[in-house]
Amino acid sequence: MSRPPSIFQRLTLGFALMSLIGGCVLLLFVGLEYGLSSRARRDEIRFVGIANEVADHVVTPLLVLIVPMGLATLWVIRSSLRPLALAGERIEAAQAADKGFRVEAHDFPAEATGFADAVNGLLARLDEAATRQEAFAADVAHELRTPLAVLALELDRLDSPDGQRLKRDVSALSRLVDQLLILAQLDAQAAAPAAAAAVDLSEIATEVVSQYAALAIDEDKALALEINDAAVVEGRREAVAAALRNLVENGLRVTPPGGVVTVTAGPGARLAVIDGGSGLAPERLAALSQRYRRGDHASPSGAGLGLAIVARIMAAHGGRIATRPNQAELILAFPSADRNRP
Repeated sequence: MSRPPSIFQRLTLGFALMSLIGGCVLLLFVGLEYGLSSRARRDEIRFVGIANEVADHVVTPLLVLIVPMGLATLWVIRSSLRPLALAGERIEAAQAADKGFRVEAHDFPAEATGFADAVNGLLARLDEAATRQEAFAADVAHELRTPLAVLALELDRLDSPDGQRLKRDVSALSRLVDQLLILAQLDAQAAAPAAAAAVDLSEIATEVVSQYAALAIDEDKALALEINDAAVVEGRREAVAAALRNLVENGLRVTPPGGVVTVTAGPGARLAVIDGGSGLAPERLAALSQRYRRGDHASPSGAGLGLAIVARIMAAHGGRIATRPNQAELILAFPSADRNRP
């Protein structure tokens, strides 16, 4: 299906047709008037007179005025449509996280303010729907955390294999709820940015390693920690810790018994996890960083959310998740402008 002509093309064509029709009508009237006034003359003399009259009083003025009139017409059309072009550029530049974005209706011509108001109404409804969804996810996560914690305490009393299996399932479900809560917090942060806090990457690495040391021992694996002049970055401490926990969980899952998972803080604004797996290619990492994708490095507790959450957390902090498959290493790289630890 062919694209309809633009407003500029339609207006230009309209002005051209009006000029052509007006010129033809003017020629006709001049010819009729001169012909009637010289009816008594011979036909040849009358024809020459009409031609001279048309050339002197119609064609020559039209040729003189057609260029400036055409330029003036183009300028008027472009000036009238410029607000629409500027609005399109602003909408194109708007990001998904720019909630509350609205089109400036007062910049539009009067004929287009209805369109601007309709667009703003649609944006307002979309913002409201997104806010409700974020609030729902946060409420669900908060409501589920308490009963899951109580259930985990009750399962601690069971020493049977079934009890241990149920405890692992509850623990996995608790981590999923925490991930959903982090997603809701990130969305809320994007909607209403708050002041960032200083996050010491070495403290984060130490805390996460201590949390998973017992699990690594139970699975006959080693969990090592290396601190190498790590930086202090600006961000949300719980979100950065959650990103590193996801990588450690994945590393422990793909590492065979007897293997080692190494967590490194630094040098600079980076955290890294080296596991005993086969590594993750960049294109595979990009695929797993999308929601609802699963793979060897997908978190067993996240229904495909693990690496997607890590990617979201890093994007919210202005960083990225990277991979070095030849070393089976996943890296959380924060912006280089972040200040170093004093």
